[in-house]
Amino acid sequence: MSFMKLEKRGAVYVLTLTNGEKDNTFNPDVLIEYHQMLDRIESYPDNAALLITSDHPKTFCNGIDLPWLLTQSPEGFQAFVAQLESLLLRVAVLNLPVIAALNGNCYAGGAILASACDFRFMREDRGRFCFSEVNIKIPFTPVMVDIIRLLPDPQALRDLALTGKAVGGLEAYRMKVADRIYGESALFPEALAFAEAMAEKHRATYTTIKRSLRPELSAVARERGLIRA
Repeated sequence: MSFMKLEKRGAVYVLTLTNGEKDNTFNPDVLIEYHQMLDRIESYPDNAALLITSDHPKTFCNGIDLPWLLTQSPEGFQAFVAQLESLLLRVAVLNLPVIAALNGNCYAGGAILASACDFRFMREDRGRFCFSEVNIKIPFTPVMVDIIRLLPDPQALRDLALTGKAVGGLEAYRMKVADRIYGESALFPEALAFAEAMAEKHRATYTTIKRSLRPELSAVARERGLIRA
C-alpha cells in the first residue's frame, strides 16, 4: 500500500500525502515510504524545491498512528520514536527549500513535521495546528524540541506546547506559525508559485545557509548519518 505520491512539476517536487482516511498518520511502513521519497529528492542534483501537502480536504497529518501504537511494546515504541526522529531531522536539514501547504488539521507529530519545513502556508478558513503532546501524554524528545524551536516566536511556541491548544489559520499567522494564509482554492497554487520561485535558488548555497541556521539539528543529523549531500 502506498501512503503518498511524489511528482515533479518543473523544478518542484510535490509530495502529496494520500492516506487521509487514516489522518496521514505515522507508523513504520509510512516512515519507510517517506524515506524512499526523500532519497529520490536528495539524489536529484539540480536546483529544486519540495512542496508537501495532502489530498484530503480536512487533514494534513495528525501524528502517530495511535491504533498501531496501542499494539506496541515499550521497546517497540522507542524504536519507532528513533525512526520518526530520523524523518524529522532529514526534513529539517534537507538539501533544498521545503514548503508545507497545510490544507487541513495538523496535530502532534504532524505539527512537528510542519515545523521542520522551511516555510508553512495554511488555510485561513479550515484546519487547526496543534502540539497535542501534552494532552495525549506523549512528551517531546530533545530532537523534537529542537525542531519545534524552529518556529520564530518563542512565546507562541511556549503557549502552543504547554497548553496543547489548537489554532486556526488566522491565529497561526498572528503567532508566526504560518508564513502565509489563503482560502482553500488559493492555497496550493500560491504555495506552488512560492516553491517555484524558491527552486531558482542555488541549491548548494541555500543548503549551506539553511544548515548554518540550524546547527544543532545539522550536527545531530550528521552524527546519525542522515546528511547525504
